[in-house]
Amino acid sequence: MRHPGSLLKELDLDKAAFLALVDAAAKLKRAKADGVEIPALSGKNIALVFEKSSTRTRCAFEVAAHDQGAHVTYLDPTGSHMGRDESVPDTAKVLGRMFDGIEFRGFAQDTVELLADHAGVPVWNGLTDSWHPTQALADVLTMTEHHPGPVEEISFCFVGDGHNNVARSLLVTGALLGMDVRIAAPRELWPPDDVVAAARGLAETSGARVLVTDDPERGVAGVDFVYTDVWVSMGDSPQEWNTRVPLLLPYRVTERLMAATGNPAAKFLHCLPAVHDRSTTVGRQVHEGFGLDGAEVTDAVFTSDRSIVFDQAENRLHTIKAVLVAALAS
Repeated sequence: MRHPGSLLKELDLDKAAFLALVDAAAKLKRAKADGVEIPALSGKNIALVFEKSSTRTRCAFEVAAHDQGAHVTYLDPTGSHMGRDESVPDTAKVLGRMFDGIEFRGFAQDTVELLADHAGVPVWNGLTDSWHPTQALADVLTMTEHHPGPVEEISFCFVGDGHNNVARSLLVTGALLGMDVRIAAPRELWPPDDVVAAARGLAETSGARVLVTDDPERGVAGVDFVYTDVWVSMGDSPQEWNTRVPLLLPYRVTERLMAATGNPAAKFLHCLPAVHDRSTTVGRQVHEGFGLDGAEVTDAVFTSDRSIVFDQAENRLHTIKAVLVAALAS
């Protein structure tokens, strides 16, 4: 039986539970800034199981655990037998007897689900190819920090690869919380039909406005936030750039697309890492292959006053800390 403190996807939460985590994260953030944080996880041990590399997810889980008095053990792709010499259920049973909680970041959603089915302790999804719930929590915290009204009045549009994990999580989250949520993507990269159906079903109860369109200007019209992600995800073949660039170029976040919001206060969001200039290996390859400075977003937008991507990155720490405390604090 799965531990009730597990978080595998946004659909595991109702609106009240989701917003309670966001509220707890805001309080933990203030406590850390004021130097009055009270550790609630002393004596707890947490396993971090990573099939995919990470900056924000690993650092956020480690710092969150340490701030709260817990210990962590990091297992990289070569650091355990899971999936190679030992089944996922067997690994889950072993880790569950040694640790109080398990974070997993990897490829298949089935893996994190199996871990949760057999560990007997909370399991948290730090990212799979299907869902990214800890990112969605950080995104909502960030949007509420930069929007004066209630969450139901927030409008945002994800522009680009609407089939990826972040787009799916945002679509379901927006629908769950009663937001105005939009996905602007080429039809070949729309979210899966079952994800769109789930979002529309949630919207019937929450009052959310859900739009999936292939028109980027229609998607961003009037929104408070424009959100994008990399065009080729971790684990995809580098050859994907050859098809993704021509397909997604109309969905590139430029100053012109930001202006198409008609909202001079609209902010820019990105879950990072971003290809926004030629300072990285990928950025240089994109420039050499396609003549672009940056890919999914221009440097002018990424470095502008409208960009709140580093607020968003920091908030991974505070929302993950809220998840840990909610699941493990006595």
